[in-house]
Amino acid sequence: MKFVIVFVAVCIVSVMAAPAPQQEVQVLRYDSDVEPEGYKFLVETSDGKLHEEEGKLKDVGTDHEAIVVRGSFSYVGDDGQTYTVNYIADENGFQPEGAHLPRV
Repeated sequence: MKFVIVFVAVCIVSVMAAPAPQQEVQVLRYDSDVEPEGYKFLVETSDGKLHEEEGKLKDVGTDHEAIVVRGSFSYVGDDGQTYTVNYIADENGFQPEGAHLPRV
């Protein structure tokens, strides 16, 4: 469970610790819920960024216990276009998908 709390904290800090933009960015919405076997959060900022994520423990109490994370983030690129990445992170690794990402 400590891993979940640390993971959530790292994700939130990484969203908030981006290089300082030309204008001050405001947090428009922030929701967070941490439970013993999972968590979820949402952060939306005034510069068009949105990050949602949910993590749940899988196979609780077994030797194969693992966390499965599903989420997405969106941002406005330098070209003014909004880019979205949907992802899953589980025992198979980090698996991002987005219209602008190459497919393997």
